[in-house]
Amino acid sequence: MRKIVFLLLFLSTQIFSQSNLDDFFKLSGPKKTWVLLHPFKAKKSLEISNETNRVADSIKKTSLLDGDGNGDQEDAFRHAYWMARLRQEIGKTAARSLGRAHEKENYQTFKKRKLEDGVVPDEISSTMDLWNNEQGLELTRKGSTISKKGLTFRVINAIHQGKMKVIKKDTNGSFLTCDGKKIDPQKLIGKWKNNKCLVNSNKII
Repeated sequence: MRKIVFLLLFLSTQIFSQSNLDDFFKLSGPKKTWVLLHPFKAKKSLEISNETNRVADSIKKTSLLDGDGNGDQEDAFRHAYWMARLRQEIGKTAARSLGRAHEKENYQTFKKRKLEDGVVPDEISSTMDLWNNEQGLELTRKGSTISKKGLTFRVINAIHQGKMKVIKKDTNGSFLTCDGKKIDPQKLIGKWKNNKCLVNSNKII
Protein backbone atom coordinates (compact mmCIF):
# COMPACT_ATOMS: atom_id res chain seq x y z
CA MET A 1 0.00 0.00 0.00
CA ARG A 2 2.82 2.41 0.85
CA LYS A 3 4.42 1.71 -2.53
CA ILE A 4 1.17 2.64 -4.28
CA VAL A 5 0.85 5.90 -2.35
CA PHE A 6 4.49 6.73 -3.09
CA LEU A 7 3.99 6.06 -6.81
CA LEU A 8 0.89 8.25 -6.95
CA LEU A 9 2.68 11.02 -5.10
CA PHE A 10 5.62 10.72 -7.48
CA LEU A 11 3.29 11.06 -10.47
CA SER A 12 1.76 14.14 -8.92
CA THR A 13 5.16 15.77 -8.45
CA GLN A 14 5.87 15.26 -12.15
CA ILE A 15 2.63 16.98 -13.13
CA PHE A 16 2.37 19.89 -10.71
CA SER A 17 4.51 22.96 -10.09
CA GLN A 18 6.06 23.52 -6.68
CA SER A 19 3.33 26.03 -5.79
CA ASN A 20 0.62 23.50 -6.61
CA LEU A 21 2.42 20.89 -4.54
CA ASP A 22 2.48 23.31 -1.63
CA ASP A 23 -1.29 23.69 -2.06
CA PHE A 24 -1.66 19.91 -2.15
CA PHE A 25 -0.18 19.50 1.30
CA LYS A 26 -2.66 22.08 2.62
CA LEU A 27 -5.62 20.01 1.45
CA SER A 28 -7.87 18.00 3.75
CA GLY A 29 -7.45 14.23 3.91
CA PRO A 30 -10.42 13.46 1.62
CA LYS A 31 -9.19 15.84 -1.08
CA LYS A 32 -5.60 14.61 -0.83
CA THR A 33 -6.90 11.10 -1.41
CA TRP A 34 -8.88 12.27 -4.44
CA VAL A 35 -5.81 13.99 -5.92
CA LEU A 36 -3.67 10.90 -5.41
CA LEU A 37 -6.29 8.75 -7.12
CA HIS A 38 -6.71 11.23 -10.00
CA PRO A 39 -3.24 12.75 -10.50
CA PHE A 40 -3.82 13.55 -14.18
CA LYS A 41 -7.17 15.26 -13.51
CA ALA A 42 -6.26 17.23 -10.40
CA LYS A 43 -4.77 20.25 -12.17
CA LYS A 44 -7.81 20.65 -14.41
CA SER A 45 -10.14 20.29 -11.42
CA LEU A 46 -8.29 23.12 -9.65
CA GLU A 47 -8.66 25.34 -12.71
CA ILE A 48 -12.39 24.61 -12.86
CA SER A 49 -12.81 25.24 -9.12
CA ASN A 50 -11.21 28.67 -9.52
CA GLU A 51 -13.34 29.33 -12.60
CA THR A 52 -16.48 28.38 -10.66
CA ASN A 53 -15.68 30.90 -7.95
CA ARG A 54 -15.19 33.64 -10.55
CA VAL A 55 -18.45 32.86 -12.35
CA ALA A 56 -20.38 32.59 -9.07
CA ASP A 57 -19.00 35.95 -7.95
CA SER A 58 -20.15 37.48 -11.25
CA ILE A 59 -23.64 36.01 -10.86
CA LYS A 60 -23.83 37.40 -7.32
CA LYS A 61 -23.56 40.93 -8.75
CA THR A 62 -26.67 40.42 -10.87
CA SER A 63 -30.35 39.90 -10.04
CA LEU A 64 -30.47 36.49 -11.71
CA LEU A 65 -30.43 34.57 -8.43
CA ASP A 66 -31.39 35.27 -4.82
CA GLY A 67 -29.34 34.86 -1.71
CA ASP A 68 -26.06 35.49 0.02
CA GLY A 69 -24.37 32.25 -1.01
CA ASN A 70 -25.30 30.28 2.11
CA GLY A 71 -27.90 27.61 1.48
CA ASP A 72 -29.70 29.56 -1.25
CA GLN A 73 -29.92 29.88 -5.05
CA GLU A 74 -26.40 31.29 -5.33
CA ASP A 75 -25.08 28.38 -3.28
CA ALA A 76 -26.98 25.91 -5.47
CA PHE A 77 -25.56 27.55 -8.59
CA ARG A 78 -21.98 27.23 -7.38
CA HIS A 79 -22.26 23.49 -6.77
CA ALA A 80 -24.24 22.67 -9.92
CA TYR A 81 -21.99 24.72 -12.20
CA TRP A 82 -18.88 23.21 -10.59
CA MET A 83 -20.07 19.67 -11.21
CA ALA A 84 -21.26 20.41 -14.75
CA ARG A 85 -17.90 21.89 -15.73
CA LEU A 86 -16.00 19.09 -14.05
CA ARG A 87 -18.03 16.51 -15.95
CA GLN A 88 -17.28 18.32 -19.21
CA GLU A 89 -13.55 18.15 -18.55
CA ILE A 90 -12.79 15.09 -16.37
CA GLY A 91 -15.90 12.91 -16.58
CA LYS A 92 -18.87 12.11 -14.38
CA THR A 93 -17.32 9.56 -12.02
CA ALA A 94 -14.27 11.65 -11.15
CA ALA A 95 -16.41 14.78 -10.77
CA ARG A 96 -18.87 13.06 -8.44
CA SER A 97 -16.12 11.61 -6.27
CA LEU A 98 -14.52 15.06 -5.91
CA GLY A 99 -17.87 16.48 -4.82
CA ARG A 100 -18.20 13.76 -2.21
CA ALA A 101 -14.65 14.41 -1.01
CA HIS A 102 -15.63 18.06 -0.54
CA GLU A 103 -18.59 17.08 1.64
CA LYS A 104 -16.39 14.78 3.74
CA GLU A 105 -14.10 17.76 4.16
CA ASN A 106 -17.08 19.81 5.33
CA TYR A 107 -17.81 17.30 8.09
CA GLN A 108 -14.21 17.56 9.22
CA THR A 109 -14.60 21.35 9.11
CA PHE A 110 -17.66 21.08 11.33
CA LYS A 111 -15.81 18.95 13.86
CA LYS A 112 -12.97 21.47 13.92
CA ARG A 113 -15.44 24.42 14.00
CA LYS A 114 -13.80 26.13 11.03
CA LEU A 115 -15.82 28.31 8.66
CA GLU A 116 -17.00 27.40 5.17
CA ASP A 117 -18.43 30.39 3.29
CA GLY A 118 -18.71 32.25 6.58
CA VAL A 119 -20.58 29.56 8.54
CA VAL A 120 -19.87 26.16 10.02
CA PRO A 121 -21.31 23.50 7.67
CA ASP A 122 -24.01 21.11 8.88
CA GLU A 123 -25.76 17.94 7.71
CA ILE A 124 -28.59 19.61 5.80
CA SER A 125 -26.14 21.86 3.94
CA SER A 126 -24.20 18.76 2.91
CA THR A 127 -27.42 17.03 1.78
CA MET A 128 -28.30 20.10 -0.27
CA ASP A 129 -24.85 20.24 -1.85
CA LEU A 130 -24.88 16.55 -2.82
CA TRP A 131 -28.34 16.93 -4.41
CA ASN A 132 -27.26 19.99 -6.39
CA ASN A 133 -24.05 18.24 -7.41
CA GLU A 134 -26.11 15.45 -8.97
CA GLN A 135 -28.33 17.92 -10.81
CA GLY A 136 -25.28 19.69 -12.16
CA LEU A 137 -23.81 16.41 -13.40
CA GLU A 138 -26.91 15.85 -15.53
CA LEU A 139 -26.69 19.21 -17.31
CA THR A 140 -23.87 18.25 -19.67
CA ARG A 141 -21.62 15.42 -20.82
CA LYS A 142 -17.88 14.87 -20.97
CA GLY A 143 -16.48 16.60 -24.03
CA SER A 144 -19.66 18.66 -24.56
CA THR A 145 -19.07 21.78 -26.64
CA ILE A 146 -21.62 23.90 -24.79
CA SER A 147 -20.03 27.23 -23.89
CA LYS A 148 -19.43 28.36 -20.32
CA LYS A 149 -22.05 31.08 -20.83
CA GLY A 150 -24.52 28.57 -22.18
CA LEU A 151 -23.88 26.25 -19.26
CA THR A 152 -24.27 29.14 -16.83
CA PHE A 153 -27.79 29.84 -18.09
CA ARG A 154 -28.61 26.14 -18.20
CA VAL A 155 -27.84 25.97 -14.46
CA ILE A 156 -29.79 29.16 -13.72
CA ASN A 157 -32.82 27.85 -15.62
CA ALA A 158 -32.71 24.58 -13.68
CA ILE A 159 -32.68 26.55 -10.42
CA HIS A 160 -35.67 28.65 -11.50
CA GLN A 161 -37.48 25.45 -12.50
CA GLY A 162 -37.05 24.10 -8.96
CA LYS A 163 -34.72 21.24 -9.89
CA MET A 164 -32.14 22.22 -7.26
CA LYS A 165 -32.53 22.39 -3.48
CA VAL A 166 -32.13 25.36 -1.13
CA ILE A 167 -32.59 25.81 2.61
CA LYS A 168 -35.81 27.51 3.66
CA LYS A 169 -35.35 31.10 4.91
CA ASP A 170 -37.46 34.18 5.54
CA THR A 171 -36.99 37.53 3.80
CA ASN A 172 -34.40 38.55 6.39
CA GLY A 173 -32.27 35.48 5.69
CA SER A 174 -33.19 33.67 8.91
CA PHE A 175 -33.48 29.88 8.67
CA LEU A 176 -36.97 28.38 9.01
CA THR A 177 -38.34 24.98 9.93
CA CYS A 178 -40.47 23.14 7.37
CA ASP A 179 -43.60 24.55 9.03
CA GLY A 180 -42.29 28.10 8.70
CA LYS A 181 -41.08 28.78 12.23
CA LYS A 182 -37.93 30.87 12.67
CA ILE A 183 -34.99 28.94 14.08
CA ASP A 184 -33.06 30.50 16.93
CA PRO A 185 -29.47 30.88 15.60
CA GLN A 186 -28.12 29.93 19.03
CA LYS A 187 -29.75 26.53 18.71
CA LEU A 188 -27.78 25.83 15.53
CA ILE A 189 -24.36 26.38 17.08
CA GLY A 190 -22.30 23.20 17.33
CA LYS A 191 -25.01 20.94 15.87
CA TRP A 192 -24.43 18.81 12.78
CA LYS A 193 -28.10 17.74 12.75
CA ASN A 194 -30.74 20.45 13.10
CA ASN A 195 -34.27 21.37 12.02
CA LYS A 196 -33.50 23.44 8.94
CA CYS A 197 -35.68 22.56 5.95
CA LEU A 198 -34.78 21.76 2.33
CA VAL A 199 -37.14 23.05 -0.35
CA ASN A 200 -37.11 23.23 -4.14
CA SER A 201 -34.91 26.01 -5.52
CA ASN A 202 -37.87 27.97 -6.92
CA LYS A 203 -39.55 28.19 -3.50
CA ILE A 204 -38.16 31.58 -2.54
CA ILE A 205 -40.08 33.57 0.07
